[in-house]
Amino acid sequence: MDIVLRATIMFFALFALLRLMGKRELSEMTPFELVLLVVMGDLIQQGVTHNDFSLTGAVLAAATFAFWAVALSWLTYLSPRAERVLEGTPVVVVRDGKLIEANLRRDRLTRSEIEAEMRFAGIARIEDVDWAILETEGKVSFIGKSPTGEPTKQRDERGAA
Repeated sequence: MDIVLRATIMFFALFALLRLMGKRELSEMTPFELVLLVVMGDLIQQGVTHNDFSLTGAVLAAATFAFWAVALSWLTYLSPRAERVLEGTPVVVVRDGKLIEANLRRDRLTRSEIEAEMRFAGIARIEDVDWAILETEGKVSFIGKSPTGEPTKQRDERGAA
């Protein structure tokens, strides 16, 4: 039972830490951030299992993490309010071709990062963007301006609208 309690505490501590770190995709991690996550995994294992190196202890810890992940997933599915609290909300970072500096600063994004995402989406100039939205999972969605001034969807690197 000690392992389940430790795993529960560690799950929510890790969840809170990842939320504080902000919206970043794994593909955008620096090498240091990747090493930090690996080291964090080892530290978590030591804190959860303490000196219990048994197979039962490892299964209990993994099952506890899985249980809480599924429980939070169901909670966000059933409650829009819980979804906003646990997953966050999308943030507008560009409106009418202009960066919204306050929102960039809040999510620790730079102009060069937005421009790189624009290039991935096939957009050359920020003036061509009607809206850019930082989604909850860390991706940036773009809605471009059409030649007539009407908003149009831009396709991302996978070809999805």
